[in-house]
Amino acid sequence: MEGVRTHNCGELRASDIGSAVMLQGWAASVRDHGGCAFINLRDRFGTTQIKFDSATNPDAFAIAVGVKAESVVEVSGTVVSRGANANSRIPTGEIEVDAGSIIVLSVSRPLPFPIADEVDAQEVTRLTYRYLDLRRGPLNSNIVMRSTVCKLIRDYLQGQDFLEIETPILMKSTPEGARDFLVPSRVHPGQFYALPQSPQTFKQLLMVSGFDRYYQIARCFRDEDLRADRQPEFTQIDMEISFAVPELIYAIIEGMLKHVWKHALGIDVQTPFQRMPYSEAMERYGSDKPDLRFGMQMVTITELVRNSGFKVFTDATAAGGVVTAIKVPEAEKWSRKDIDGLTQVATDNGAKGLAWFKLAPDGWQGSAAKFLSDEDKAVIAGAMQAVSGDMILVVADARPAKARQAMGAVRLKVGDRLGLRDPKKMAFLWVTEFPMFEFDEESQRPVATHHPFTSPVPDDLPILESDPLKVRARAYDVVLNGTELGGGSIRIHSSDVQRRVFKAMRISDEAARVKFGFLLDAFEYGPPPHGGIALGLDRMIMLMTGAPSIRDVIAFPKTTSASDLMTDSPSDVDDDQLRDLHISIRK
Repeated sequence: MEGVRTHNCGELRASDIGSAVMLQGWAASVRDHGGCAFINLRDRFGTTQIKFDSATNPDAFAIAVGVKAESVVEVSGTVVSRGANANSRIPTGEIEVDAGSIIVLSVSRPLPFPIADEVDAQEVTRLTYRYLDLRRGPLNSNIVMRSTVCKLIRDYLQGQDFLEIETPILMKSTPEGARDFLVPSRVHPGQFYALPQSPQTFKQLLMVSGFDRYYQIARCFRDEDLRADRQPEFTQIDMEISFAVPELIYAIIEGMLKHVWKHALGIDVQTPFQRMPYSEAMERYGSDKPDLRFGMQMVTITELVRNSGFKVFTDATAAGGVVTAIKVPEAEKWSRKDIDGLTQVATDNGAKGLAWFKLAPDGWQGSAAKFLSDEDKAVIAGAMQAVSGDMILVVADARPAKARQAMGAVRLKVGDRLGLRDPKKMAFLWVTEFPMFEFDEESQRPVATHHPFTSPVPDDLPILESDPLKVRARAYDVVLNGTELGGGSIRIHSSDVQRRVFKAMRISDEAARVKFGFLLDAFEYGPPPHGGIALGLDRMIMLMTGAPSIRDVIAFPKTTSASDLMTDSPSDVDDDQLRDLHISIRK
């Protein structure tokens, strides 16, 4: 008959020698050394070595040698010293338990892959047997870290007078953004709920309700294409603040991240974070989430090469485009193969090519050096502060955004090649003043870059309807090491401004009322100025643990095709269920 354990498998130390204990856990390994057998007993707290002596306790020894790996056992015995055989690599390494009895609580089948920190099993196999994968040390530690971080977040925000309030999972579909997951209603035939892409409208309504500081560790859902740091369902640290200005939100988030990093990782994050307008981030780094762990900033040389002898440059400038460059120091040993790899990065990111110039002692070398005059070379070298031995990489394109995006990707590749992206360095940044709108080619109209409740920068209100693509938003993203942790904005609380924003997006009053009538009605009853932010919890834990993908920090993730291999979902449902929901499947 099993009992209640006295200790977990990670807490016994030399101070416990002589104590009678009872442990329960998984048999990570079983070793028969003839007269003695050893089991490494593991639970989520750690591992303790259990010793079975055939001379003093033959019955327990006989059971122990027959235990299959990953079976669950209960062991009672006495804590003893391992003496000269101590294992300094584990916290319990000074001691072992001299077993008096063992009970096998459950028996494991042969494993599809070993339970070890490093395994070569395919991810498909690991996801199919996710409950076994989670026993491995790295994934176990990631999930523990996630729980720790959630508690730290709650402790900090409660101390800042925030209220944790749940918002609905079944809500109205508001198709302005990513695709909704739809849920058919059985009691309202032909009608649908949507799963929330975020609690955005509800948290704004909470501000109207007078709950001036709201937060929620919220489950959100987006039916969109996936990649390493995206899942169809994800978790965000969601918050909203009444009477907010950007500086107040920056201070609260910086304080929260400092608190989390200090208590979870022992890292003292420096505040305040650097701030950078979106336009500057794109011009200097080619990204709205720049990695500031290294320099190598991009330099716009458009005007310097407008009249150069290189047609690629002159054509791009004549078409209103951009010529942008970076300097790679001491690059004389870079091979043509290395440079071809960078060219591939540029073209993969939309550029038509990548020009390169090496500043050799006997003159410039490179793909287009012969087209540049000595004066052109001198001007470019001066702008880039380049000296002999350096290499200059250049992207020219009639589409400014494409040129900068491509060069930004090349910059990151060079940073990787030179080992400049130190994983131990934490470079936090606020990117501010994003474009309010972007042009959607499919619908041929401006759409909100973030969402339609984001407030424009007051100075840009006069051009809201006449030139919407030049309007800046009071929006901000917090970035870490080239990854967006989260984003938010000051919201619109003026009904007149909200109507003007919808007009700029070519959404009629009638359409706006159909989609957002409940929110617009609420804003007729004294909404306070407010703003908020949402941070991706999965991404945050991925960065904190160094995991390669958010799948490694989520207990039960989906694949990149949004499938759950363990439960075999999505799956077919019975005709009776479809009939109850008034749905037929079109073959």
